[in-house]
Amino acid sequence: MNRVFRTGIGIVITLGATCAARSQSLISVSGWKEPRPPALLLAQEPPLPPPAPRALHEAPLRTPRPFRHTPTAPPAPAIAPEGFPDGMPPLLPVPAVAPESPFTPEGEITPEPALAPMPPLPPEPPLSPEPALAPVFQEPADTPEPPEPPEAPELATLAFGLRAPIDAGTALFALQATPRPPRPPRSDEDDRYYERGQRDLERSRWDQAVEEFAEVAARGGAKADGALYWKAYALNKLGKREDALASLGELHTKYASSRWQDDAKALEIEVKQASGKPVNPDSAGDEELKLMALNGLMNSDPERATPLLEKLLHSSQSPKIKERALFVLAQSGSPTARKLVLQMAKGGSNPDLQMKAVNYLGIMGATHELGEVYGANNDTAVRRAVLHALMVSGAKDQLLAAAKGEKNPELRHVAINQLGVLGAHSELWQLYQVELTLEIKREIVNALFVGGAADKLLEVARTAKEPELRRDAISRLGNLDSHRTGEALASMYSSESDPSIRKQVIRALFVQGNGHAMVEIARKETDIDLKKEIVRCLSNMQSKEGTEYLLELLNK
Repeated sequence: MNRVFRTGIGIVITLGATCAARSQSLISVSGWKEPRPPALLLAQEPPLPPPAPRALHEAPLRTPRPFRHTPTAPPAPAIAPEGFPDGMPPLLPVPAVAPESPFTPEGEITPEPALAPMPPLPPEPPLSPEPALAPVFQEPADTPEPPEPPEAPELATLAFGLRAPIDAGTALFALQATPRPPRPPRSDEDDRYYERGQRDLERSRWDQAVEEFAEVAARGGAKADGALYWKAYALNKLGKREDALASLGELHTKYASSRWQDDAKALEIEVKQASGKPVNPDSAGDEELKLMALNGLMNSDPERATPLLEKLLHSSQSPKIKERALFVLAQSGSPTARKLVLQMAKGGSNPDLQMKAVNYLGIMGATHELGEVYGANNDTAVRRAVLHALMVSGAKDQLLAAAKGEKNPELRHVAINQLGVLGAHSELWQLYQVELTLEIKREIVNALFVGGAADKLLEVARTAKEPELRRDAISRLGNLDSHRTGEALASMYSSESDPSIRKQVIRALFVQGNGHAMVEIARKETDIDLKKEIVRCLSNMQSKEGTEYLLELLNK
């Protein structure tokens, strides 16, 4: 490596000496003049001529200056290629690299002896089957109680409005205690589609009505026969006679004993008579004229109009005309018209007109006729409509009789709820005192709340033997005005010893937004768990008294 380095330096020095010698030879050439000082050279130079005119966009031409040679230093003596300049110390020779020792192969590796195979493990005994776990989200028989909140943190932490972390066990308990509400039954979905189809018929949206009624018919529910009839009716309005007859044929085949058979036969005759004829675009206008004529005739000559209205009710006219005819009869004060409405309510026509007739009897205040309809019909839907009509007419005694003697629990609940809507406090309290079933009692408590009977709810909260009834009553009191029940709830808290009832009172006051009563209770409370519950509720309220109390806790 050192030898190569010295050789390279020698070549560079030789080239430099050669260039210097050539520069000296150029200086000795004849005609060469010594360079002048720069100032004299500039003074003796002739002035430069003015620049010539140039064309547009033409680059200016530069005038060449005379060559001026700059003197160089005297050349160094030439160095022979083989020699080195004087004074330069000779380079030390590079020591020779010792040859590497030859590779010595390693000896052969002796293989390890093979390991002995492991003895087989003895078979494990079969595991005993685990007992089947109860379903996590099984709905209890009674209405679930609100879950107890998880353990509260320190009061100072709650005063800042921070929430305690909820572990998985607490969350699972909350889910078990508050299951999701059940999906609406299938009949409710059928009713929704059916009502949409009726609205489409009233607005002459025949295509949409066909779709809605087809959906109800495909579900096969309680209104499937009526849906087939109205589907055929809408198809006939669209001029699709064959499809309308097919829908009526399906109604005859699947529902031979349906109450829609008479209307279906009348519509079938009308469709066959109109086959091959174009659809009349003025049919809607004709119906409006008929409705106006019905109103005028009923006002001028009711006795003559009543037979015509009865004929319209049993014809294949549009639902708008039939309902208007029934409405005109309900507005009449004649005994003949009242009998016709009662006949429709008892089932003298299709189910749709029957429900309308029941509602009109309630508006008319015909409580005696409604009692006849209720006793003559076993259909739950019709009886439910009669109970609603009795509420409209204000028949408290008949609703109380139904709430006491009805065998169907669903209808009993409906009757009790309608008594609450009427504000029948005395009737509900009379029923509560003789009732033995806990479920019915809870329904009565809810009806008392619907009717606003705060005094009766307070009495249930104080004197009921069942803890469920007491908690239900306290919870309903929390939804009433604090000016009516706040003081009574605070007094109940002071006289109560059951911690669960006390917690329910705290939650009721929280629902009311009664921060003043909660602060007064918290100042006197010695139970740390109940005090934490109060602070937790106050931290989620916008109450001036509550905020001052939280600051008071922080400053302790």
